[in-house]
Amino acid sequence: MRATKQVQKILSHYEGENAGVKGNLCRMLMEGKLGGTGKMIILPVDQGFEHGPARSFAPNPAGYDPHYHYQLAIDAGLSAYAAPLGPLEAGADTFAGQIPTILKVNSANSLMSDTAGKNQAITASVDDALRLGCAAIGFTIYPGSDMALDMFEEIVEMRKEAAAKGVATVIWSYPRGEAVTKDGETAIDVAAYAAHIAALLGAHIIKIKLSTDHLMLPEAKKVYEKEQIDVSDMAARVKHCVQSSFNGRRIIVFSGGASKGADAVFDDARAIRDGGGNGSIIGRNSFQRSREDALAMLAKLVDIYKGKA
Repeated sequence: MRATKQVQKILSHYEGENAGVKGNLCRMLMEGKLGGTGKMIILPVDQGFEHGPARSFAPNPAGYDPHYHYQLAIDAGLSAYAAPLGPLEAGADTFAGQIPTILKVNSANSLMSDTAGKNQAITASVDDALRLGCAAIGFTIYPGSDMALDMFEEIVEMRKEAAAKGVATVIWSYPRGEAVTKDGETAIDVAAYAAHIAALLGAHIIKIKLSTDHLMLPEAKKVYEKEQIDVSDMAARVKHCVQSSFNGRRIIVFSGGASKGADAVFDDARAIRDGGGNGSIIGRNSFQRSREDALAMLAKLVDIYKGKA
């Protein structure tokens, strides 16, 4: 598989990494219908852990079967499929080598009390990722949580081990916890900060949520206003988050969030494209639709990232 000039340029930004990590990044960037463009669409299916099976899969019961998600990602021509240990193991032999996979190595759940610290349990290892042939590990951090420092230290160690073994690292950077208001979880100053923290921790691929024009932090708000940082529309906010990810030297993808209408999903993708983001990591908005509708929606997303829609 020969890397395109666009992919080679992206890989050149990872100056401290070995051939194994760059090779796995290349695998994902060259995979599927967006292969070679520098854009990505990843299917993440960790919502069963986060929200429970019925909330995740009852809208489309085929999704209870892990094989369904592997096949959906393959047939849609996506860049990678991300999931916790169990679902990846359930299809690892059947789908070996057919699509790059990302092992989600930590997870939370909805059965914890509201008084529990915002944290995630480590549920898999780098060696599991190697055994399953994964291109990367995925790890969630919660900037704003009282547990955040522990999470930072955990991913630094896991990333170090993964990189030494040639496996890339994707960091889900989701502001959440005692220091963040509900509106602040998607505020642009907080989102950009979250992206920057992930880059500082060594993420090869950064995953954040799309943001609003709300500014949560008083000291940051002063700077945004003084420097007239444009956060007026979604594309501008994406551009600012890309800038915060080492000025575009790190791959950054944006989550699809809760289920929404197809037009809203397409509008989000256009904003990500126009703002210079690398793509979407879209779960519930794909696998909770029927297979036919999901394939049609994902095909249009590919066209959007290619500039055709």
